[in-house]
Amino acid sequence: MDIKQVQELIRFVSKSGVNEVSIEEKDFKITIKTNQAPTYVNATIPAPVAAAPQAQPASVVPSAPAEPKVTIAEAEDSSKYMTVKSPMIGTFYRTAGPDKPPFVNVGDEVKAGQVVCIIEAMKLFNEIESEVSGRIVKVLVENSSPVEYDQPLFLVEPA
Repeated sequence: MDIKQVQELIRFVSKSGVNEVSIEEKDFKITIKTNQAPTYVNATIPAPVAAAPQAQPASVVPSAPAEPKVTIAEAEDSSKYMTVKSPMIGTFYRTAGPDKPPFVNVGDEVKAGQVVCIIEAMKLFNEIESEVSGRIVKVLVENSSPVEYDQPLFLVEPA
């Protein structure tokens, strides 16, 4: 797979709404994962491969500047809002169970210390509490999605 094919694949994945694509060929493996805004490219190339294919990850990096633009736009929009962030790596859940209602929805009033979601990490379900009182403006993560440490989960308009 050459660099143009990798770039086309990245564009296709970002437009299609697919969360993850993995391709394994004889010489290499590439995994592209997406969440709402960020696009992650993970390319593994075996050591015996010539120097030209090793340039692929460096060439793929220029597609990443789209991520900071989104982050900057969100930062400008969220300047008047407080952000509830993930305190750990895990899987984000908006509900306590499949047949349960979400802890909070957009427009709901929350108080400091109120549970807003659950993050599962290593088979432990951790209740995440709001650090501020206010109104939920936006839910930034899809239900059952993986989250990173310090990743924004909710935007809250302070009361």
